[in-house]
Amino acid sequence: MDMLSLIIIILIPISLLFLLLPFLRLLILLSTACTTSKRRRNKSSAAAAAAPLPPGSMGYPYVGETFQLYSDNPINFFADRQNKYGPIFKTHILGCPCIMVSSPEAAKFVLVTKAALFKPTFPASKERMLGPQAIFFQQGDYHARLRRLLLRAFMPEATRGKVAGIEHLAVSALSSWDGHTINTYQQMKIYAFNVALLSIFGKDEMSSCIIEELKQCYYTLEKGYNSMPINLPGTLFHKSMKARQQLGQIVADILSSRRRKGNVEASDLLASFMDSKEALTDAQIADNIIGVIFAARDTTASVLTWILKYLAENPNLLKAVTEEQMEIIKCKEGAEDKALTWADTKRMPFTCRVIQETMRVASILSFTFREAVEDVEYQGYLIPKGWKVLPLFRNIHHCADNFSDPEKFDPSRFELPPKPNTFMPFGSGTHACPGNELAKLEMLVLLHHLTTKYRWSLSGSETGIQFGPFALPRDGLPIRLSRKANAN
Repeated sequence: MDMLSLIIIILIPISLLFLLLPFLRLLILLSTACTTSKRRRNKSSAAAAAAPLPPGSMGYPYVGETFQLYSDNPINFFADRQNKYGPIFKTHILGCPCIMVSSPEAAKFVLVTKAALFKPTFPASKERMLGPQAIFFQQGDYHARLRRLLLRAFMPEATRGKVAGIEHLAVSALSSWDGHTINTYQQMKIYAFNVALLSIFGKDEMSSCIIEELKQCYYTLEKGYNSMPINLPGTLFHKSMKARQQLGQIVADILSSRRRKGNVEASDLLASFMDSKEALTDAQIADNIIGVIFAARDTTASVLTWILKYLAENPNLLKAVTEEQMEIIKCKEGAEDKALTWADTKRMPFTCRVIQETMRVASILSFTFREAVEDVEYQGYLIPKGWKVLPLFRNIHHCADNFSDPEKFDPSRFELPPKPNTFMPFGSGTHACPGNELAKLEMLVLLHHLTTKYRWSLSGSETGIQFGPFALPRDGLPIRLSRKANAN
């Protein structure tokens, strides 16, 4: 046998082994989850005798109903099972036994009333990528401390000083899109990323080349968010984990630079995290900064993408938004400074209702994950310890009992406050998004300049929704944008 044949004989089985590794790991993970689930169910047998599990199907062995969820529109998956089993039902997805709830009362029970019994949870791969000490994965005193620091940087008192910086970013972004066909979602992600960095690091570091390096590392990291957690050279997960290490080092360098300069301003998030009274470690700061970027970028970009779609499809609503924004410009005629102010953003009630209705109809955050920390009984049903619990925000937002004609895009429905616990675009309870004021501000600023100075048209012929993982118009909503002839 020649040397070449011998090498081929040796390499073929090795290559096959590497090809099969992702599937073997998936089977092991699913088998482990199933075994763990059985043990937990056995331990809960006494409680189960008193209260049954909710109705529903656990699907096939090991894989549950994961294939049904991802082979169809997830919206249909949740709606079909709610129609069949009611507002609380069981299933098994992604290797986890789950209880799904779709009533306002059940969502409040899980997220607010008995929040201590349901800890926030994410897939282990997400935790490794973002950082185990990020606020998403915490409960108790440490979570409360992190939330206080985030609110300090994102509450109106701190956010109002960022209007000028956000306006500069919005004007620059729109100018770069002028005359081009753009992927709306991708461009909105860039805009939201820049706003997030401004809020985290302030103005001083924004011009630094280290911020560009941070961006490139983050772009590499996000490519692996939904990849199989196989940390082998060449895989997306491996590349993402290397980028995560680099991000940690970049944040450490920024921290060192700010300490040397003594530049600890109280208006940005980094300064809030660096407060000596709080005594956060550099690793804790890095985990939470990367987590904030993750939370601030995709969700805000998704909402803005849907807003442009809904306004393009509803000319009367676009006209009403434009007229409201033009009134703000007219009030500044003759003034030396025509820049937007915090007070101006409080004179946009109709635009705010458009944002609210977009968040309801699109429901970017379709659900959230919680995990029962002990056996819990709800409305005569058992929620076993260790099971995932998913409040289904989209189902609540699209229920005719909560919103009349729920599929219709109608901002006027928010002229009156919605019923309690029926509108939760930012979640609810102690784990609700602390950056909602900043998100609303960056949307209002962009919409002000977009509607008063530009026009746009939808370029794609296809309609529909894609998931990646948030609900988006198909192909990221391609649009053609151009500046109005009479725009100043």
